Order: sequence, then C-alpha cells, then structure tokens
Amino acid sequence: MEKMKDSGMQWIGEIPDSWNTKRIKYMANLKGRIGWQGLTSDEYQDDGAYLITGIDFLKGGIDWENCVHVPMKRWGEAKDIQIQNGDLLITKDGTIGKVAIVSDMPGETSLNSGVLRIMPINGYSSRFLYWVLQSEEFWNWFNYKNSGNSTIIHLYQGDFAEFVYAFPNFTHQETIADYLDEYCAKCDSIIEDLESQIEVLEKYRMSLITESVTKGLDKSVQFKDSGVPAIGYIPNTWSVSRVKYLVDQNHPYPIGDGDHGMIKADDYLTEGIPYIRVLNLTWGYGLNMDKVVYISDEMNSLIKNSELRPDDLLIAKTGATIGKTAIVPDCIPISNTTSHVGKITLPNTRHPDYFYYVLTSSVIQSQIQDLSAMQSTRPELGIEGLKNLYVMVPPLKEQQKIASYLDDRVEEVNHILKDKQKQLEKITAYKSSVIFEYVTGKKRVKEVSGNAN
Repeated sequence: MEKMKDSGMQWIGEIPDSWNTKRIKYMANLKGRIGWQGLTSDEYQDDGAYLITGIDFLKGGIDWENCVHVPMKRWGEAKDIQIQNGDLLITKDGTIGKVAIVSDMPGETSLNSGVLRIMPINGYSSRFLYWVLQSEEFWNWFNYKNSGNSTIIHLYQGDFAEFVYAFPNFTHQETIADYLDEYCAKCDSIIEDLESQIEVLEKYRMSLITESVTKGLDKSVQFKDSGVPAIGYIPNTWSVSRVKYLVDQNHPYPIGDGDHGMIKADDYLTEGIPYIRVLNLTWGYGLNMDKVVYISDEMNSLIKNSELRPDDLLIAKTGATIGKTAIVPDCIPISNTTSHVGKITLPNTRHPDYFYYVLTSSVIQSQIQDLSAMQSTRPELGIEGLKNLYVMVPPLKEQQKIASYLDDRVEEVNHILKDKQKQLEKITAYKSSVIFEYVTGKKRVKEVSGNAN
C-alpha cells in the first residue's frame, strides 16, 4: 500500500505520496458570462441557440427539453462560453455547486451568468474533476472559504479559481472516474427507488387524511354538496365553515401570528420560553423541537398577542414551506412564535387534533396555494387568508373518532416513512463518503493499487 502524506489542506487531509495538489486555475480554463456579455431574460425565446441555466442540470447532465433559447447573435458574441460536448459545468448561483458534463448537445449552446464553464487542460480529467466537485473535498473547501459569512449566496469565479484539489496521474484519474461512474450509478438506482417509495407513502398519507376529513369514516351515510368546489360532497350531518367562525371568541387573539421584528437572533437563548419558528413545523410529523430556540420571560411578555398554549394550531405562512402545520403539545405549557407562523386557538367544542388533520389535508393545502399565488412577490398566506379558509366541520364526537383513527393510521405510515428516510440518508451519506475517499486517494481502485505497489 502506498505511503500517505499530509496534503497541507485541511479540507483534503492525507493523500497518497505520489499524488499532488494544485489550484484549479492552473489545471483548467474557467469561463463565464461576464461584463458586456450580460444577458437578460427579456431575450429568451422559443428558438435559436440553447441557453443553459442552473435549473437545467439533471442527474449530472443537461435537461435539453427544459432549456430556453437566445438569438444566435448572442451565442456568437460570447465565444468563451460556446459550449461543446464534454464540457464540465458548475452552478454559481441559486443552488450552488450543481455539476454537469455536457453530452448529446442538440445545437449551438451558451450559458447564463449563473453557470461556469470548466475546461481542464491536458493531463487533467474532466470526469475526475466532476467527481471532485461532487465530493466533500469541494464542500469542505467552500465552507472553509466562507466560514463566518452566513449570507453567501454566490460561488465567485475568482474564489473558485483558488480551489485546491488532490489528483494522481491522468490514467489513475480516469480509472477512478470509471469506478465512481459505475458504483454511484448503483447507489443512485437505490436512492431513486427509495425516493419513489417515500413519494408513494406521502401521497397515501395525504389521501388517507383528506378522505377521512372530507368523507368521514362511515361511507354508508348520505352525502350532500358542500357548496365549496374545493371540498365537494360531505356527509349530510356535517357543515362547512370559514376558520374565523370556529375559533375561541373568548380568547383575545384567537387568530394571529408572531412578533413582527421585535425578536432578533441575538435574543435567542438555550432555555426559557420555546420560540417556534417555521423550521420547527413539518410536512406530516407535527412539531419538531430538535432545533427549537428560546426567549426570556421578559421578551415573551412584550409579545403576548402571539403567545401559544397547548392545542393551538400552527401553520407556516410564507415562502417555499407555506402550509406546513403543527399542533402545540401538552408538554409545552407556554410558547411563542414568529410572524411567519400563523396560529389558531379553538374552543373546547372543537377537537384540535381533528382540525390539525384538516389543515394538513389536500383540500386546505390547495386553498393555501391558491391564495398565496395571488401575491405579487413571494408566496404568503396573510391573516385574512387564514381566517377565510373553508374547513369541514363534523359533530364533535365524529371529530374525536376521526382524529383517533388518523392518529393510529398516520402513525403506522409515518413509522414506515421514517424507516425509508433513514435508509435514504444512510445510502446517500455512504455514497458521499465513498466519493471523497476515492478522489482523495484514501481508498484505491484495485487495478490501480496493484500498479502503485
């Protein structure tokens, strides 16, 4: 086995004695759309040269069907980014660090400003570098480079040029790439299968909840038109109501949201009054307290209008996570929340667990999406929108029966889902560790190991 040496780079660690390290700017030409080449979305069209953007990356390649087009003169103006088959690309904006190797290019192609073209010089393999950029070797460097900067949203070309990575001779690079191509394809097949199973289970959970809170448990009863197209037919003894008519009218703030800017990150504590944020809400699992922060009694007293009590219903109001729900458990006697979380306080004549499932159902989630789509900026469910959501209201005893039934059935599904998600996390983490170990030489491909001894 070849002797190992310190690479001198903490994001790499030890490498084989015959390997070297070097800045990427000395091993590849880096080209992007800059300066006078600036291109705007107003120039996008249905034909012409293909334009690769960050959203066109798919499974290590390019989704050509998704690409927009630009006038051919724009392709001709930017010769440095006239893409060719075999080019290596990485995203600089949005979801940073997505990597693709161009193949099956259907016509002349260029890049938008969020994508960087990487062209290794002779002796350096694009395919090996592809796996380096997929590995923790790259992300360890990226995090090291940007440590202390919580607002980084861009991979600057000048910074990327200084990225140092480890490499063996060209033949060895290609051998490692061959091995990782084959091995990771097997991992990806398992990952895709698990993701498909998880998607099916999540859809089943949603249909189970929606069917129960719209049709009840007894399918032999007579049904009537609810009068609300999104809800359809409901049991004859049920009614439909807006949320604002169901809340505890004796509560000073039965519907609301949290503080608007009063609480800052500097106010967070490790103990005190739990302060519920959007990240504590989940899709189908209720309240996640793993990453909860706390505020002082004094800060809590300043925002009493958003103070939470057990059985309050919570719903995310903004952004990509709009619609996530939770119910405040009995084990948290007092808590508070942010302005991004809406809360509903019900009277004793309403069963909170049932209405939690109602909020989780596709009937309510579709209403939320329709209301948020009306916003001119980012998706948002305002307080008025929350108040005016239509919900299904069975008699109290039936609310209790449905909630009890769903508690059992949803828990069964969630148990299977958690097991599948653990399997997914395990295989994903293992794939990541394998890539890192091979692209830094900590593990050797057998046919190469024999040559190195």
